[in-house]
Amino acid sequence: MSDTSANNKRIAKNTLMLYVRMLFTMAVSLFTSRVVLQTLGVEDYGVFSVVGGVITMFAFINGGMVSSTQRYLNFEIAKGNAERLRSVFNTALQIHALIAVVIIILGETIGLWFLLEKLVIPEERMTAAMWVYQCSIIACVVNILSVPYNADIIAHEKMSAFAYISILDVTLKLVIVYLLVVSPIDKLIAYAILTLLVQLLIRYVYTRYCNKHFQESFVEWKLNKPLFKEMLSFAGWSFWGNLAGILYTQGLNMMLNIFFGPVVNAARGIAVQVQAAVQQFVSGFQTALNPQITKNYASGDLEQMHSLMFRSARFSFLLLFFLSLPVLLETDFLLTLWLKTVPDDAVIFTQIMICISLIYTTANPCVVANQATGKVKIYQMVVGGILLMILPISYIVLKLGAPAYSVFIVHFCVESVAQFSRMYMLRKLINLPMWQYMKNIYIPIVTTVAVAIILPIIVRMQVEEGWLRFIAVGFTCVLSVGISTFFIGFTKHERVFFWDKSLRIIKIRK
Repeated sequence: MSDTSANNKRIAKNTLMLYVRMLFTMAVSLFTSRVVLQTLGVEDYGVFSVVGGVITMFAFINGGMVSSTQRYLNFEIAKGNAERLRSVFNTALQIHALIAVVIIILGETIGLWFLLEKLVIPEERMTAAMWVYQCSIIACVVNILSVPYNADIIAHEKMSAFAYISILDVTLKLVIVYLLVVSPIDKLIAYAILTLLVQLLIRYVYTRYCNKHFQESFVEWKLNKPLFKEMLSFAGWSFWGNLAGILYTQGLNMMLNIFFGPVVNAARGIAVQVQAAVQQFVSGFQTALNPQITKNYASGDLEQMHSLMFRSARFSFLLLFFLSLPVLLETDFLLTLWLKTVPDDAVIFTQIMICISLIYTTANPCVVANQATGKVKIYQMVVGGILLMILPISYIVLKLGAPAYSVFIVHFCVESVAQFSRMYMLRKLINLPMWQYMKNIYIPIVTTVAVAIILPIIVRMQVEEGWLRFIAVGFTCVLSVGISTFFIGFTKHERVFFWDKSLRIIKIRK
């Protein structure tokens, strides 16, 4: 069996495991979100979202190390250097421990001041908000220390373990919902404590699994100064890009709170839940492909690397579009069906955030490819600089009296500009002409979208809102997107492959 064939089978197997995980976690997450919203109420749900977001903002310090750890582990596994791999893991753990200390200091000083002085929180809920805040600090530290272990599992492409532990995670969150409903103490405080306990347990499980299966995961506190500096330098430039990322997510969340109060944060929290649920269908596929992109670069096979990037971007977009089009057209109906009481602005927030996700699916291969090269300085400076503009532009727009959803429109426009800059800079880094990226990705997906949306929009305009329209729109979306994807979105080789596989499956069933 050729290496390419073996890699394709590994990708397929890993993708399947991640989708099993995704289907279960999505179902549980959507259910728990509804119950938590109803139990806490719109205001407390908004408080939980915005207060936890304060600590998440500081976590951008760690963001660069996430990509750095993943890149170095993938690289050394591809090279087959066990000693170097052990040094990479332990160096990553040391750096993450240092980052955890920094975040504790920042959280108990600047973050605490911001919580008490700047956020709009009802006075009677301040004690509960403080509990949420302190639990969020501990949870953030736990997540930071978990990164090297999570990265090690993904680098070894042990997606089954990743899937099983994630299923355990969401099962425990289902237990949280039950305990929250029957809790005799303040619901918001109980939710914060229970969520923290689950994260502590999952952190222990990840550690135990890695210690059992991967030799490099045993902690050695011996300092490798050259490697420490090398990884920190790589992460330093990724830090800039992650600063931008956290500002346009949690920064916008804080800004919405200051301008509109916690109820708008609740609407954003619901939109994030829907976006995350839909995005999960794509993230599993991309998680399975990402290590292979890095490993192909490490082995010098740029042609295979480009091929994987094209497939990752195009398939991810088409899959997300297939799932999101019915949601985009029937957002109001779906949110009402799911939540009964829908927070104001939740519908428009959800629609725009899904559109942003569609753009980012095509950006992910560019991000992974850049990290694989290790030449992140210029790339992160330019892309991070562009994305950092989201926050000041949004502030100006809100100051001029624009509605809350305008910040997401700003995000969408700036993210589009950032993606073109990513493609431009990758030309020389991995010998990938910009026109080739456009030809293999954007031309087929734009054409597919333009053709696919016609029939569902016509059906939506002709039928009154309700179950009949939802079913009719959903059916026409599946039919229209499926046919358009097969004849326009797929290449000739992919159509033949898909058709042969389908016929084989039919024969097996017969």
